[in-house]
Amino acid sequence: MKKDMSVSRRNWVQNMAMATAGVGLAQFAFGREQTQSRDEQKDSQPLLPFYLPPQQPLQPGSGGIDIRTWVRSSKTNMQFSCVETAVAPRTMGPAPHVHKGLDELMLVLEGTATVIVDGNVEEIRAGGWHFRPRKLEHTFWNGSEKPLRFIDMYFNQNFEDFLEELFHQIFPDMVKNNLSPQDPQIAARLKNLDKRFGITTFPEKRQPIIEKYGLKG
Repeated sequence: MKKDMSVSRRNWVQNMAMATAGVGLAQFAFGREQTQSRDEQKDSQPLLPFYLPPQQPLQPGSGGIDIRTWVRSSKTNMQFSCVETAVAPRTMGPAPHVHKGLDELMLVLEGTATVIVDGNVEEIRAGGWHFRPRKLEHTFWNGSEKPLRFIDMYFNQNFEDFLEELFHQIFPDMVKNNLSPQDPQIAARLKNLDKRFGITTFPEKRQPIIEKYGLKG
């Protein structure tokens, strides 16, 4: 019974956190110099081949959802990264949110992902792809009775760092210290995380989705 209560607590903490978690010539020349400097820096750090061995499929875990980084942006000069995500049956994802500068490409490996983008709902089955451009409000969930796994690919932003900080630092700290997302310290960390990665989150829009589709959240 104690173990069940601990798992339930972790589920509640993670889902609650996810709901809060979303011209002059001189100036022109200076901007061009900055761009050239970044390009030169990339050229001075040539990409190297790398191999990632197979791993066992990721499991959602006690919180109902988890992530695992595969390709790190540091390995691709900030051009590309990707993570594997596992979601338990009938489980809601994050609150609807908007990325200021991130484009996402999803490849579903197992199960069916339900995605909503600017009010349009689509189901992406295993083998299907879904592209979500920046500045469009979106979220996802697993509305089926089977596990969901997918790869999310990110371009020109180290978004894997956002996810790792959220899932592997903030969430565990909340569970360990018995804190809610409304705790001032946690709320400040979540707000700072969104700000650093250019995300606007709409936590008030998450519960209506949970209720409409009969999800756990």
